[in-house]
Amino acid sequence: MNHKAKSIRPFIGSKDFEISRSFYRDLGFEETILENNFSVFKTGELAFYLQDYYEKSWNENTMIFLEVEDVDYYYNQLLALNLTEKYGVKLTPTRHLDWGSECFLHDPSGVLWHFGKFKG
Repeated sequence: MNHKAKSIRPFIGSKDFEISRSFYRDLGFEETILENNFSVFKTGELAFYLQDYYEKSWNENTMIFLEVEDVDYYYNQLLALNLTEKYGVKLTPTRHLDWGSECFLHDPSGVLWHFGKFKG
Protein backbone atom coordinates (compact mmCIF):
# COMPACT_ATOMS: atom_id res chain seq x y z
CA MET A 1 0.00 0.00 0.00
CA ASN A 2 1.36 3.42 -0.92
CA HIS A 3 -0.01 6.00 1.50
CA LYS A 4 1.52 9.07 -0.12
CA ALA A 5 1.18 10.60 3.35
CA LYS A 6 1.94 14.26 3.85
CA SER A 7 1.73 14.59 7.63
CA ILE A 8 0.58 12.95 10.82
CA ARG A 9 -1.04 15.00 13.57
CA PRO A 10 -1.81 13.46 16.93
CA PHE A 11 -4.58 14.84 19.14
CA ILE A 12 -3.68 15.50 22.76
CA GLY A 13 -5.83 16.60 25.65
CA SER A 14 -5.34 19.30 28.24
CA LYS A 15 -6.29 19.45 31.89
CA ASP A 16 -6.28 23.27 31.77
CA PHE A 17 -6.52 24.38 28.14
CA GLU A 18 -5.14 27.90 28.70
CA ILE A 19 -2.13 26.67 30.67
CA SER A 20 -1.37 24.03 28.02
CA ARG A 21 -1.66 26.62 25.25
CA SER A 22 0.83 28.85 27.06
CA PHE A 23 3.17 25.88 27.70
CA TYR A 24 3.31 24.92 24.03
CA ARG A 25 3.81 28.50 22.89
CA ASP A 26 6.70 28.75 25.39
CA LEU A 27 8.14 25.60 23.80
CA GLY A 28 8.27 27.50 20.51
CA PHE A 29 5.28 25.98 18.74
CA GLU A 30 3.13 28.33 16.66
CA GLU A 31 -0.54 28.19 17.57
CA THR A 32 -3.46 28.51 15.20
CA ILE A 33 -6.80 28.68 17.00
CA LEU A 34 -9.33 26.51 15.17
CA GLU A 35 -12.19 26.86 17.67
CA ASN A 36 -12.45 28.31 21.17
CA ASN A 37 -11.41 24.94 22.65
CA PHE A 38 -9.26 23.50 19.86
CA SER A 39 -5.91 24.61 18.39
CA VAL A 40 -3.21 23.28 16.13
CA PHE A 41 0.43 23.80 17.14
CA LYS A 42 3.15 23.72 14.48
CA THR A 43 6.89 23.72 14.15
CA GLY A 44 8.03 23.64 10.56
CA GLU A 45 6.02 20.95 8.79
CA LEU A 46 5.19 19.09 12.02
CA ALA A 47 1.99 19.66 13.97
CA PHE A 48 -0.37 18.35 16.64
CA TYR A 49 -3.85 19.26 17.83
CA LEU A 50 -4.54 20.42 21.38
CA GLN A 51 -8.08 20.12 22.64
CA ASP A 52 -9.87 21.30 25.75
CA TYR A 53 -10.58 17.76 26.89
CA TYR A 54 -9.03 15.82 29.74
CA GLU A 55 -9.14 12.15 30.57
CA LYS A 56 -6.48 11.37 33.19
CA SER A 57 -5.68 7.84 32.01
CA TRP A 58 -5.50 8.95 28.37
CA ASN A 59 -3.28 11.96 28.98
CA GLU A 60 -0.95 10.14 31.34
CA ASN A 61 -0.51 7.33 28.82
CA THR A 62 0.10 9.54 25.79
CA MET A 63 3.67 9.76 24.56
CA ILE A 64 5.04 11.72 21.62
CA PHE A 65 8.53 11.34 20.17
CA LEU A 66 10.00 14.41 18.48
CA GLU A 67 13.32 13.80 16.76
CA VAL A 68 15.77 16.68 17.14
CA GLU A 69 19.26 17.28 15.73
CA ASP A 70 21.11 17.54 19.08
CA VAL A 71 19.48 16.21 22.24
CA ASP A 72 21.97 17.72 24.67
CA TYR A 73 21.52 21.16 23.10
CA TYR A 74 17.73 20.74 23.12
CA TYR A 75 17.75 19.70 26.78
CA ASN A 76 19.77 22.79 27.70
CA GLN A 77 17.27 24.94 25.79
CA LEU A 78 14.42 23.32 27.73
CA LEU A 79 16.24 24.01 31.01
CA ALA A 80 16.66 27.67 30.06
CA LEU A 81 12.88 28.02 29.61
CA ASN A 82 12.34 27.30 33.35
CA LEU A 83 9.32 25.15 32.52
CA THR A 84 9.58 23.14 35.73
CA GLU A 85 9.24 26.31 37.81
CA LYS A 86 6.64 28.00 35.60
CA TYR A 87 4.36 24.98 35.00
CA GLY A 88 5.35 22.43 37.65
CA VAL A 89 6.27 19.90 34.96
CA LYS A 90 8.94 17.21 35.08
CA LEU A 91 12.04 17.45 32.87
CA THR A 92 14.38 14.45 32.76
CA PRO A 93 18.01 14.88 31.61
CA THR A 94 19.40 13.35 28.45
CA ARG A 95 20.25 9.68 28.49
CA HIS A 96 22.48 8.05 25.91
CA LEU A 97 21.48 4.55 24.81
CA ASP A 98 22.49 1.99 22.18
CA TRP A 99 19.90 3.29 19.70
CA GLY A 100 20.51 7.02 20.31
CA SER A 101 19.78 9.71 22.91
CA GLU A 102 16.68 11.26 24.45
CA CYS A 103 15.41 13.52 27.19
CA PHE A 104 11.87 13.68 28.54
CA LEU A 105 9.37 16.40 29.36
CA HIS A 106 5.90 15.91 30.82
CA ASP A 107 3.42 18.59 29.79
CA PRO A 108 1.08 20.18 32.38
CA SER A 109 -1.55 17.48 31.71
CA GLY A 110 0.80 14.49 31.94
CA VAL A 111 1.58 13.92 28.24
CA LEU A 112 5.14 12.58 27.99
CA TRP A 113 7.32 14.09 25.28
CA HIS A 114 10.46 12.27 24.18
CA PHE A 115 12.98 14.54 22.45
CA GLY A 116 15.51 12.28 20.82
CA LYS A 117 17.97 11.50 18.11
CA PHE A 118 18.66 8.14 16.52
CA LYS A 119 22.22 6.96 15.87
CA GLY A 120 23.37 6.69 12.32
